[in-house]
Amino acid sequence: MFGQFMMDLAETCDDLMVISADLGRSSGLDRFKKQHPDKYLSVGISEQNMIGVAAGLAKEGHKVFVTSFAPFLSMRASEQIRMNLGYMELGVNLVALGSGLAMGFLGNSHYGLEDIAIMRTIPNLNIHSPADSLELRSILCDICENDRKPSYIRLTGIAGAPFVYEENYVYELEGVTALRKGSDVLIISTGSIVGQCKIAADMLSIKGLEATIISLHTIKPLSNLLLEYLRKFQNIIIVEEHSKIGGLLGAIAEVMVMQGISKRVLPINLPDAFGPTGSYEFLLDYHGLTGEKISQQIESFL
Repeated sequence: MFGQFMMDLAETCDDLMVISADLGRSSGLDRFKKQHPDKYLSVGISEQNMIGVAAGLAKEGHKVFVTSFAPFLSMRASEQIRMNLGYMELGVNLVALGSGLAMGFLGNSHYGLEDIAIMRTIPNLNIHSPADSLELRSILCDICENDRKPSYIRLTGIAGAPFVYEENYVYELEGVTALRKGSDVLIISTGSIVGQCKIAADMLSIKGLEATIISLHTIKPLSNLLLEYLRKFQNIIIVEEHSKIGGLLGAIAEVMVMQGISKRVLPINLPDAFGPTGSYEFLLDYHGLTGEKISQQIESFL
């Protein structure tokens, strides 16, 4: 869907440039590079150089998107991102493919386990994590239509992942979307795992437990609107497809400490460890990130 959205944006964004680190097919950009060869570059497997090329194009006025797998962007090219995007504030948008566990059998070398934690420390860099394709489209359109800071766009999940939104909604950079409202527990999540949280909430509802679900499409800046929800609920569940260190849990915990908000918190995330390799479905189940296992953990916590 990212590739399709780039096709659409190319019709309205004259200065668009899309750069790949030898992952045009994995990025869904096959049709894009054939129909818009003047708006596409492949720099080969050289992510650090790719950020430098992208920064130069952005400095010349182009709206630039670069794509590679999440760990190769967030770690291999982190110094270049820090200097060219964070320090120099050049408008490059990083599209991180296969974040979380989506790379399945390619294993831990390709899993995006730590990327939020790393990117969150870089000043002047927005971090987005869309829940589904419709939300990704809203984020991409917002970036193209407005003068935004450089961004890291974290794409999780695989083809066939549950849709979260049935139709487009009014997207706001620092907005908070309440997908469901209930009084017993607050579930905060981000990325495609929000779809599993919706399944979990349905299961809890059958047992008489009603959840409010908050989907955070933007992790940095973290919306101030989240505070009213944190203050309202006694039991807070934070679900993410990221290491338990430095991700969504860390961002929310920092806010709670600074605001003096003391509540019961259950984190459901990935351990501070390298895990097994397998299919995406197997990995979600292994780490307790399926709808059924999320609901079981919440029920036990309550």
